[in-house]
Amino acid sequence: MSTDLLLQIVPEGLDIGFKLIPALTTIGMLVAFLAVGFFFRVADTDNLWVAGRSIGNIENGMAIGANWMSAASYLGVAATIATLGYFGLAYLVGWTAGYFILLIFLASQFRRFGKYTAPDFVADRFYSDTGRAIAAVTTLFIAYVYAVSQGRGMGLMSMYLFGTTYTQGVILLMGVTIGYVALSGMLGTTKNMALQYVILIIAFLGGLYAVGWTQGYSTVLPYLEFGDEATLVAEQIAREFTAPFVNAGYYEWVALCFTLIVGTCGLPHVLVRFYTVDNERTARWSCVWGLFFICLLYWGTATYAAFGTLLFDQSEALSFPFTSAQGDVVVVLTTQLANLPEWLVGLVAAGAVAAALATVSGLFISGSSAAAHDIYTNLYKPEASEREQLIVGRLTILGLGILVAATAIADVGVIASLVAVAFAIAGVVMFPVFFLGLWWEHTTREGALAGMLVGLAISIVTIINDYASEVIGGEGPLLPALNAVLPATSTALIGVPVVMTVIIAISLVTDDPPQEVKRMVRQCHSPEPMSRMESAEEVATDGGEEQ
Repeated sequence: MSTDLLLQIVPEGLDIGFKLIPALTTIGMLVAFLAVGFFFRVADTDNLWVAGRSIGNIENGMAIGANWMSAASYLGVAATIATLGYFGLAYLVGWTAGYFILLIFLASQFRRFGKYTAPDFVADRFYSDTGRAIAAVTTLFIAYVYAVSQGRGMGLMSMYLFGTTYTQGVILLMGVTIGYVALSGMLGTTKNMALQYVILIIAFLGGLYAVGWTQGYSTVLPYLEFGDEATLVAEQIAREFTAPFVNAGYYEWVALCFTLIVGTCGLPHVLVRFYTVDNERTARWSCVWGLFFICLLYWGTATYAAFGTLLFDQSEALSFPFTSAQGDVVVVLTTQLANLPEWLVGLVAAGAVAAALATVSGLFISGSSAAAHDIYTNLYKPEASEREQLIVGRLTILGLGILVAATAIADVGVIASLVAVAFAIAGVVMFPVFFLGLWWEHTTREGALAGMLVGLAISIVTIINDYASEVIGGEGPLLPALNAVLPATSTALIGVPVVMTVIIAISLVTDDPPQEVKRMVRQCHSPEPMSRMESAEEVATDGGEEQ
């Protein structure tokens, strides 16, 4: 890695170097993850892809929380609010509101459909191998770009805890993730996610409370007690804390927020969590618990932003605004600037490692299932044995891990932006077919394929428009007017209505889906309970009258 790039990555003020107690704590945590993976190692595809549909609602809720609490959420959301102020709340509103949409419209229906992967749903609902292929490739792309951003958090926290180089840190922690995910599949990964959530929330809240107590900012409920600090920040340091649209306009805020909402509902590694439970009621309660566990962390991000901004401004060596590198580790830097004990700051950093590993493991599972189950087995070799699928799945996890690590080491600048683009792609390409496929039985194969292709076209055009100049050495979007209406990170506000209109229009002028498909859709809304391993296709009783 070049010296210039390393300087961009390493935050000024972060105490890089080996720390005995935090290092031992983190090593113990990593060993525990590998041990859980070994104990719950799998030998069949049901446990590899959907944990045998055996996960309870609270455990799955914790897994949803850990799966969602990426290193970017754990470390970066507070910095986003600190640097963008009111505008940064779009990330909190979008990401949490998305789970309300999942709870109401998708969670139990997805579970009743009862397959293994998100591309499975597209293929079976729209009776199309082409649809499966598009969904599988989109799943792999999302898994790749989303995981790369976690690699950066892994490298930085390894530098802080172990004193490694950035490259060594990425390789070390990515290697641990590959090891336990390949060994244990969805079953062991879910058990580890529950453990990882406990670690990360204790670390995050422990640091927040300790900063509040030691600095005199808060006592019992820092979520509600940081008003004076936020006012001080707004009046003396950063006006955008109370002035809503200093950094961007109202349209940009709404477009970003809406994109994050539907993007959350379209992410394959999120939706597959509802396949791991035994019935639709458990799926709904998993979503409720997941939302609660997510909010425990998200409620504290604005508090960390206010505390961190004050401490930065009061520091003799550092001052607001943050550099981009400092923003990536603002939670750890805040606890460090508060002069908390080294072991406690190290625990906060270990929480970031747990958050990164949890998200990457979920992404690797969704990516490997797309490759082994959807592409290899369903498109290339339908007669593939379970052993072959396990081998292909594990090789995919290994390949993804190597590719993600190599990309995170080589260049992390553009990839940080691509995480938001991944949400936009999920929202524009995947969400419309999930929503209409479950809620309108007359949605046809031709309509769904046309909608997905239009969504991909919108995504590709906006990505090229926004990022091509960075590749060729220029600045800014190629077409500023297009960027003003359709930024690559916020395409869904216009893109989703366009894609849904295309799907509906083409469905109305093409032949209706077969009756067995309609019955399958109705079964997704039937009040009759289903057994653990049943799918809507297997028990497709008529859940409603044909319209």
